[in-house]
Amino acid sequence: MSARPSQALDSELHEQPWSSDCMDAMLRSSMDYVCIRGVQLPLDKLVDRSFFEPERCKQLRDQLTSAQPFPYLVLDGLFHPALLELVAAEFDELPKSEWTDVRTKYESTRRSVPGVSLHPASQLYFDIVSSGWFTEWLSSVTGVPYLLTDPRLVGGGLHESRNGATFAVHRDFSRHRDTGLRNAMVFITYLNKGWDPEWGSALELWDKKADRCVTSIQPEFGRTIVMPHGPISYHGHTEPLRTPDGRPRRSVAAYFYTSPAAGKRLGDESASKFMHTERMDQAKAIARMIVPPIVWALGRKLFGR
Repeated sequence: MSARPSQALDSELHEQPWSSDCMDAMLRSSMDYVCIRGVQLPLDKLVDRSFFEPERCKQLRDQLTSAQPFPYLVLDGLFHPALLELVAAEFDELPKSEWTDVRTKYESTRRSVPGVSLHPASQLYFDIVSSGWFTEWLSSVTGVPYLLTDPRLVGGGLHESRNGATFAVHRDFSRHRDTGLRNAMVFITYLNKGWDPEWGSALELWDKKADRCVTSIQPEFGRTIVMPHGPISYHGHTEPLRTPDGRPRRSVAAYFYTSPAAGKRLGDESASKFMHTERMDQAKAIARMIVPPIVWALGRKLFGR
């Protein structure tokens, strides 16, 4: 799609090539745009390409695996600020009926409802992080094969905390409440311009054994957190939010899932079933049911069929 709206992006991102032909084909053309509220967003500049270079991916993987008190990544500048500014503005446009307010002794927050009808910039953000080329990159960085997304954004979507809000130290749910898929990680991008650490509400990463906060991450604008889910991934923000002008703490979040069968060969279960098949193919199907898998694989390797 192409447009020539009144306002163009005010900064350029790196122009290095993508790490694969597929990614390059997805974002190659600098003449493809989307226009949201008069802001021109070139599609090839919505995500910083330098994060996808092979050497950068390796560095990110090393950073994630060596992080303490558990694996996580902090990525600054992954998304273009013009897109995130538009996303932040859409919080105020979302109807009250599209929010769920959570008030318990453990947390105080509000989230967009599952299946929310998002405004254009927010939908574009989630379309990016849910795309095949993006999830392939995330898999390469985290080592989790074939990540799956949730189009209804259960537990994710738009998140907002207001003055006085806290979130007790916790680890996230292990399985999606509807699909049963295993929670692999959460992906959060913060939208808070001019953030002051004195306002509290930093993301705290806790050491479960020592029962203490090891790392605090400020929810600054454009900062993305990748946090794989695990038995020790305890986090929260225990310092109450206290902004002098009453501004909320905002972020967008997406959970990624995996299946126990991800990355495994499923044999006939992953193939189409034809109503009418030739006798030779029928015989091969019967043989495959009888012959041990290792013998069948050896036969295919020897005879090429």
